[in-house]
Amino acid sequence: MEIIYTSHLEFRLKLRKIPYDLPQKIYQHPRERYYDNLSKHYIAIGRVEFKGKIREMALIYDKRKDLDLIELITIHPI
Repeated sequence: MEIIYTSHLEFRLKLRKIPYDLPQKIYQHPRERYYDNLSKHYIAIGRVEFKGKIREMALIYDKRKDLDLIELITIHPI
């Protein structure tokens, strides 16, 4: 499956100065995964080093089975 970044995610990465490869690392090796029935999006939670500290980050994504891809939507430090 191909993994793509939305323009919103790329904007957030620049705005928050988050390393470009961090969302993909969280997606590939999450600590937890959830599905939000209200928003219909998937959520991956990962513990990563960010700005000199170990932090939990939430990655919001969609599975596009019709296109055989994963669309990473946004990322939030928690």
